[in-house]
Amino acid sequence: MSKKNQHSNTGKHALSFGRGFGWSSIYFVGIGGIGMSAIARYFSSNGIEVAGYDKTPSQITKALEDIGAKIHFEDSVKNIPISFLDNNKTLVVYTPALPADHLELAYFFEHNFKVVKRSEILGKITENTYCMAVAGTHGKTTTSAILGHLMREENATAFLGGIAENYNSNLILGNDKISVVEADEFDRSFLRLSPNIACITSMDADHLDIYGEHEALKESFIAFANRVSDTLILAKGLPLKGLTYAIDEAADYKAFNVKVASGKYVFDVQTPSETITNIEFHLPGKHNVMNALAALAMADVYGVKGAQIKRALKTFKGVHRRFSYRIISEELILIDDYAHHPTEINAVENSVREMYPKEKVLAIFQPHLFSRTRDFIADFAVALSKFDELILLDIYPARELPITGVTSSWLLDKVTLENKQMASKENLITKIKKSSAKIVVMMGAGDIGVLVNEVKEQLNLVKKT
Repeated sequence: MSKKNQHSNTGKHALSFGRGFGWSSIYFVGIGGIGMSAIARYFSSNGIEVAGYDKTPSQITKALEDIGAKIHFEDSVKNIPISFLDNNKTLVVYTPALPADHLELAYFFEHNFKVVKRSEILGKITENTYCMAVAGTHGKTTTSAILGHLMREENATAFLGGIAENYNSNLILGNDKISVVEADEFDRSFLRLSPNIACITSMDADHLDIYGEHEALKESFIAFANRVSDTLILAKGLPLKGLTYAIDEAADYKAFNVKVASGKYVFDVQTPSETITNIEFHLPGKHNVMNALAALAMADVYGVKGAQIKRALKTFKGVHRRFSYRIISEELILIDDYAHHPTEINAVENSVREMYPKEKVLAIFQPHLFSRTRDFIADFAVALSKFDELILLDIYPARELPITGVTSSWLLDKVTLENKQMASKENLITKIKKSSAKIVVMMGAGDIGVLVNEVKEQLNLVKKT
């Protein structure tokens, strides 16, 4: 019997969606974060009063304000709405990416508010649902967005780590019985979840500022795997037991006959019970075929029919800042991507070469975190050296203080390209205009995602003159 039928027959999952767990208002410290904003949007959509702080305005915070959230951008207790200052009525949710000296967060702790991490409230929301969780150091955002789309007809509610283009949102609202979540390994957050079905896409070294050693990260994934109650699905080769998926090699879910036709992938999939032929999928790169295969496997295990999965994959439009086209013209292609780890940069480069094998490619990269730059300096240099030209921005510090000697200039020295240079945000557009590259790729997890809007506007003006 499929998990879908087991789930519908047992009725063991009590209602939990739409409730504030006894709180009439929820205050989010770091409300503009991609994961935090999805939860804020969820509660606001279910009638709970929502407010919060974030460091800078963004399209995400504006979208929340448009649905009634009260948001400010200065860390000051005086800016907290008065109605949120009652510790008997207001729950406080915060992101672990905040600095230790955050004034508002300190106030809430000092005045005996109930204060929880984002991961704890996500675990609470989904604990009484049939939970489908996607984990992995790479690919989890796209895979969970694909899965949320595949499970739309099942009326699942999906909490995503990116903006799904089909819905222009990081939240897909459904019913209170099935949840799809991106399971974040940062700060061991995913250990708050209790998934019924889970997938692990990768276990590469990352977040060593949190884990110290790669082995500690692997142990955290093992602990996550042990929390899965029904079925674990794994990219083939990972050192865990579960159903496997792979391209062109033996696995429980195998994609084969993979080809590119008219700008899209077409492939077949062998599942444990059937062969699904001529699947069409529009995201570039073999890594995205793997992401689609992982989502397909999870939906299949749940009990979604192959024909329904095939239809949904054909209509999936992608995730904002995952190989997102910002300009497409005869003269210029501008691509925006969240890649901030060497493995992800390699995946972007492979996709660009596959789509535009004869064109010159300019990469613009903003390193994210001093510690990540230090820990993977050699791998970053190798990945960035694969492009034709490179412009590096300064390191985006996020939650960190500078580390002596760890700079973008240090990274640039290790890149083997001849055509490489540093740029400031102020002179970046001037430097891009001087390049003869037709393909421009902007990558990073910092505020380069905001900067790309200005670059797009200025480069479009150049095209019109």
